[in-house]
Amino acid sequence: MKIGVFDSGIGGLNVLKELVNKYPNNTYYYFGDNINIPYGTKSKKELKLLSSKIIQFLLSKDVDIIIIACGTISSNLYMEIKTKYNIPIYDIISPTIEYLNKSDFKTIGVLATDMTVKSNVFKINRDIYQVPCPQLVPLIEDNLDYIPALNKYLNKLPEVDALVLGCTHYLIFEDYLNNLNIKTINMGKILCDKISINNGNECKIRLYFSKVNHNLITNIDKIIKKDYQLEELCLNYQK
Repeated sequence: MKIGVFDSGIGGLNVLKELVNKYPNNTYYYFGDNINIPYGTKSKKELKLLSSKIIQFLLSKDVDIIIIACGTISSNLYMEIKTKYNIPIYDIISPTIEYLNKSDFKTIGVLATDMTVKSNVFKINRDIYQVPCPQLVPLIEDNLDYIPALNKYLNKLPEVDALVLGCTHYLIFEDYLNNLNIKTINMGKILCDKISINNGNECKIRLYFSKVNHNLITNIDKIIKKDYQLEELCLNYQK
């Protein structure tokens, strides 16, 4: 099966890694639009234009399904995207909302982008505390120290039963949060448990980014390259 996955940058690689772990023998086409980051501060009109171009690119690869590994696109445009195209499209947030509604968590924290918080997608029948984190994605993409900014955002939260990492970039510091004894919600793992993908005969991973530089290569090395053989790495696709 050919599976398309996209995000604003390297964050969705955390989701790709979960997908490959659970459904290894497929061909994965990943697109990270890192030349246009951050998505979290863009208008809905801008997000619509950017996501449309990326989906057209993935469709040109004859993918069978598309996974929106971007919390901002998922929270603002998923239903519109889902009804626009004739192939199955899955978003990263809906399975997590379903999971939270079935959970026993009474108080839930959410770290997310500005646009995801503004969408109110996480407003469920629980005590929800949301914190927009505009600094984190640029710091992660530029391979800079994000811990001071992260701690600043964490300090805005009360004590919660669980913390949703509402942007897939934030999965990069999941281990750090767990070491602080914070119960984290990994949307990538929840998505993989929700969907069902038939395994093929071999694993192929092809990565495409709108901008290729040293920081990107370093981040890919940290997240996925050490664990998987990449068939195509960083083909520079300019829209």
